[in-house]
Amino acid sequence: MIETARLILKPLTEADKDWAAAQCADPEVMTYLGGPMARELSDEKIDKMIRLQADRGFSFFGLFRKEDDRPIGLCGLKLFDAEGATLPGELEVGWRIDKDCWGQGYAREAASASLDFAFGVVKGERVIAITSQRNTASWGLMERLGMTRRPDLDFDDPRFGPEDNPTILYLIEARDWEVGAWKA
Repeated sequence: MIETARLILKPLTEADKDWAAAQCADPEVMTYLGGPMARELSDEKIDKMIRLQADRGFSFFGLFRKEDDRPIGLCGLKLFDAEGATLPGELEVGWRIDKDCWGQGYAREAASASLDFAFGVVKGERVIAITSQRNTASWGLMERLGMTRRPDLDFDDPRFGPEDNPTILYLIEARDWEVGAWKA
């Protein structure tokens, strides 16, 4: 579990499947993530995250707002495994937030805590993040996190349509991340 000023990031459980499926069914939330997802696929992904947390000690965490214990999304780490990806096996940070929580700094808070975890606990050498060129909010956050756009590492991701390819990649090295700096 990771605690920030406004959030608790905790490992996912079976109990998280309902809200995660509702989020996956939201066309706006899923605009740049391949579109709405069927309940069965959402449940499979949560099962995988639960397994990865148990096996590796990290995965995507459920994001819960402290003020009301409401689940508002996911954020965390995985090993980069997209088909055709450059840098396979590197740590990847990612996030997904309920649309009524956009623009409130929750993604930055959670992603910063996840990068602290990546470099401080997992001891990663670098972390990457991917998105669509159209997803200006996502790559804008990557830049605010200190990540650098790497056009030489962009790739075509078969999970997404032509409007979201090539998938763009950002990267940050451990030496460039000051653990806890975002809290100041």
